[in-house]
Amino acid sequence: MEKTASTPIQLFRGMTADELAALRAAHCTRVQRYDKNALIYHAGRVVHEIGIVQSGSVNVESNDLWGNKSILSHVEAGQAFAETYALCGEPLMVDVAAAEPCEIILWLDLVPMLQQQNTAASWYPKFLHNLLLLSMQKNLALSQRIRCTTPKSTRGRLLTYLSAQAVRAGSTHFSIPFDRQQLADYLNLDRSALSKELGKMRDDGLIRCRKNEFELCGTE
Repeated sequence: MEKTASTPIQLFRGMTADELAALRAAHCTRVQRYDKNALIYHAGRVVHEIGIVQSGSVNVESNDLWGNKSILSHVEAGQAFAETYALCGEPLMVDVAAAEPCEIILWLDLVPMLQQQNTAASWYPKFLHNLLLLSMQKNLALSQRIRCTTPKSTRGRLLTYLSAQAVRAGSTHFSIPFDRQQLADYLNLDRSALSKELGKMRDDGLIRCRKNEFELCGTE
């Protein structure tokens, strides 16, 4: 359960080294590696562990029986996933897949964590506070995706998404966490239509782009 300065783990924010050691001693955690595109969680499974990305990233996906995929959220290093399902005990309605190779996932088992004897521990209220904050952040992320997929046109969805990324980065020059296929899956678009529209936007002087690097032009 190493906590680094570069990718602090949100659920452990504010905890001391002794408190983290107490979590380890309670056998609440385990670490596992995943290759790129490996399926971490499958829809329909009932889980009791929160997944925490220590390095790399994962995608939360919705896949139907006909092979259609939508990316619902992108979870980066230091962030968590499956917390709602782990708390509620409901079957997963989504898949979770490794977006990058050599994933290292720290699994946080809620069953021993939330037992009565731990409520008096100094780490317990900090964990609950961080878990609540994490849930609110996930709500914001899902609301943002809904906003990005609301426009009916391909250009409208791209402009909404890229504008939000620029605001998040605090700059009109930024990178996104998706390749072209993943961006199409996130925005519920056909990849060829997305690539074609990006080319038109570049020709119209709205953007400059190379792979996952973007610059918004003429915004002043």
